[in-house]
Amino acid sequence: MQRYSTLSVTLILTAASLFHYNFHPIISISFWIFLGLSLIGIYNLFQRQHSILRNYPLIGLMRFFLESIRKEMRQYFIESDTDGTPFSRNKRAIVYQRSKKQLDKRPFGTILDVYEPGYEWLSHSLAPRRPDPKSFRLVIGGKNCTKPYSASIFNISAMSFGALSANAICALNKGAKKGNFAHDTGEGSISIHHREFGGDLIWEIGSGYFGCRNNDGSFNAARFAEQARADQVKMIEIKLSQGAKPGHGGVLPGAKVTQEIAEARGVRIGEDCVSPASHPAFSTPVELIQFVSRLRQLSDGKPVGFKLCIGEKLEFLSICKAMIELNTLPDFIVIDGSEGGTGAAPLEFTDHVGMPLRDGLSFVHSTLIGLGLRSQIKIGAAGKITSAFDMVRILSLGADWCNAARGFMFAIGCIQSQSCHTDKCPVGVATQDPLRQRALVVGDKSERVASFHSNTLEALAEVIGAAGFDHPSELSPRHLHRRISPTTTLSYAKLFPLLAENSLLDGSADIESLSLWNKASAESFTTKQID
Repeated sequence: MQRYSTLSVTLILTAASLFHYNFHPIISISFWIFLGLSLIGIYNLFQRQHSILRNYPLIGLMRFFLESIRKEMRQYFIESDTDGTPFSRNKRAIVYQRSKKQLDKRPFGTILDVYEPGYEWLSHSLAPRRPDPKSFRLVIGGKNCTKPYSASIFNISAMSFGALSANAICALNKGAKKGNFAHDTGEGSISIHHREFGGDLIWEIGSGYFGCRNNDGSFNAARFAEQARADQVKMIEIKLSQGAKPGHGGVLPGAKVTQEIAEARGVRIGEDCVSPASHPAFSTPVELIQFVSRLRQLSDGKPVGFKLCIGEKLEFLSICKAMIELNTLPDFIVIDGSEGGTGAAPLEFTDHVGMPLRDGLSFVHSTLIGLGLRSQIKIGAAGKITSAFDMVRILSLGADWCNAARGFMFAIGCIQSQSCHTDKCPVGVATQDPLRQRALVVGDKSERVASFHSNTLEALAEVIGAAGFDHPSELSPRHLHRRISPTTTLSYAKLFPLLAENSLLDGSADIESLSLWNKASAESFTTKQID
């Protein structure tokens, strides 16, 4: 309640100065000042546009005052990201502008140093096109899938109810419904808030099997089938690892397990909610692929795939070997980059564990080409994707679609206060405090979610149209370029070389790739790992 303390004090001072109104002229003037502040604070408590003012009705005004002092300061507050790097600059500004349908133009050219190593650009064409963003969709589902899903190429990445508030989940799902795109549940399973507005769901199954578990934490096939066959669930995603903390697992402390969270996850109220580092249902590549096939049958033929952050390359090759030996493929694979975010993770994991998205995506895309499987498996990607150029970069490296978490969080009001793990989110996004989350107005923020999605795809259409394309699927690594030094640039085709079709099978791949492939075993993730 400290966030309302300033307003409370102002109300008390208003009442006190009214009582002594005729005692002294200064007190009379003070009454009108305090009354004005009180009325502003009360108004802010109930206005529906600004989440931070609903939680901080008077103190929150300081943020908007500082932004308005001058244009340069406003640019600093809105456009700079927490790490201050050129790569991340403008991310929030882009999301805010597109979610609020504001003009996303800038005078005086780029704010980036185009001769700084790391600067990237897309080659444009002298024969530009005018693609239709409504056509930016794809069908996900292989030969064993009887209920393929027509998905947008831009969807909401995995964020669980429990990590996010009920209002945040509702706003995201209502926005997904309005914009006709998908909402990944995260491993916290499907809650009543996911169901309220009927937006398309990708149900993520983590190692805790929340929503489809027995009391001992093992997988419950009957519970899975009951939820997976709901019309709202369009795809099933098995989470092998998470980019922000790959190989770590997690615990939601019992103190945070409310009745709603317990019902969604299938655990007891007040009991620690544990996600093991690995899955109890399988321990080898063959068992993983068999589990994929089993979930596809239990879900009555819906697309089933898995998500992972690439670590040891040999382990992914072992999964591919199991696919070939069993003649069974996942319908999709989602690559999570180590740069991806989460509400809380150990510093070493967020900074130094796991493969970054572009490296992991290129490796998976190239491997599937080398095995002749790429056309049969769709690839999604997630990891700091917020703008149209972010999408261009990832789609050119082989992804079929992109997922975003922080972008959609910005759209519903996240200001990166970095208090996600404290349950004291100032704008009601990452908290279970009912008073704090009332700041997030579902109707208003869901419109922003839908607007961010549609305007980002509009921007993507403009960018690829400038490059002479009608659809993002026409992008390839040769169209992107990176500055290596002030005088040297390389295309993505040089930076991320691809294997030739079937080259791992016919033995024509490079020696290093063939060596890894020969060491891989479908029966074990690690048995044949040799230096």
